[in-house]
Amino acid sequence: MKNIIIFDAEEVHNNLLPITYTRPVSHIRVGITTIYDKWKSAIKGAQFSSLTADYLSQKFPARIADDNFFIAGHVFPTPQLATTITNLKKGEAMKYGDMLIAFHGTDKDFSDKNFSSVEVVDDEPVALHWLYDIFMLNDKFLKEDFKRLTAGRKSQTLSHTNTVIGETEFDDGTQKIFIEEGAKIEGTFLNVNEGPIYIGKETEIMEGSCIRSPFAACEHVFVNMGAKIYGATTLGPYCKVGGELHNVVMIGYSNKAHDGFLGNAVVGEWCNLGGGSTASNLKNDYSEIKLWNYPKQGFLRTGLQFCGLIMGDHSKAGVNCMFNTATVLGVGVNIHGAGFPRNFVASFSEGSTAGYTDVSLQKFFKVAEIVMARRHVQLSEIDKRIFESIYNIAEGYK
Repeated sequence: MKNIIIFDAEEVHNNLLPITYTRPVSHIRVGITTIYDKWKSAIKGAQFSSLTADYLSQKFPARIADDNFFIAGHVFPTPQLATTITNLKKGEAMKYGDMLIAFHGTDKDFSDKNFSSVEVVDDEPVALHWLYDIFMLNDKFLKEDFKRLTAGRKSQTLSHTNTVIGETEFDDGTQKIFIEEGAKIEGTFLNVNEGPIYIGKETEIMEGSCIRSPFAACEHVFVNMGAKIYGATTLGPYCKVGGELHNVVMIGYSNKAHDGFLGNAVVGEWCNLGGGSTASNLKNDYSEIKLWNYPKQGFLRTGLQFCGLIMGDHSKAGVNCMFNTATVLGVGVNIHGAGFPRNFVASFSEGSTAGYTDVSLQKFFKVAEIVMARRHVQLSEIDKRIFESIYNIAEGYK
């Protein structure tokens, strides 16, 4: 059995903060599944684990053997890439320019960059490099994941109360709408002209909702009445949404249950956006957007015209909160009150335009335990130690 170690390139991990504060790069959801799960599907019968930041290794330990295949966690698999990597001889590495894609060998040789030979590939692999890549690549991988996850399987029957716009099958005869066991969807408009729609197990799409493809709702998602959702949008497990969403990736266990707009955005786990909360994704002068970058501790050009809210895990926004274009909230942020908060709010901060105060770990743990208990999930001691580490790291960004 091959031993696969999905590793974080430090530069990429840091560029993807605050989303990677609480998870390895490969555990980011893009499309329907995470990058990690995509690799597990691409390389069958192997043992997988993650090599990430030291403080995260408590929760995501690397199972290193005498013989390992190390694969960069920000790189997306293809069948050809998976075959080429698993055919690397011991000591061989694969690169694109200066970017290490994979290496076959021991952990010592990997850490020392002691490669006996390097294969330099001509074609750049598809990979996450920046926060906005998460929603920019969501269309591509939502479609690819849909084909992989539904191949050879039969969907539940779509209720006659729903209205489908567009052809219900692809040119190859496969279905465009797939409904998993236990899902409920009634009285909904489903436009499949731009791709597939995936409805996960025990998910409920309530009446009056309008959904444009490509769209994915993972297991136990609730879409409230009258929601307006544009592609490419992914709702991770146990999310609850309403209002208007456009090209949003919610990693899981987060709520935007009421009216308000969210577009070209990434929302971590255990977040909540109060009723009426709205985040801009376009500047009034239509100019290029700059986005906060943790390593540079400043705003970097993106080349984008559209970029919305980036929200780290366990962050909250009160009723009718408003966010400027490309606002970045760290982990454990609590925003409330009128007016627009600044475009970057550091982790474990609470307040409004009137000012911010630090959120103590004790207060953060108390709120997190209440929030997670609502989904029957316990805040573990390992989680607490991870947040203690993040708290100490975040002090440098305040």
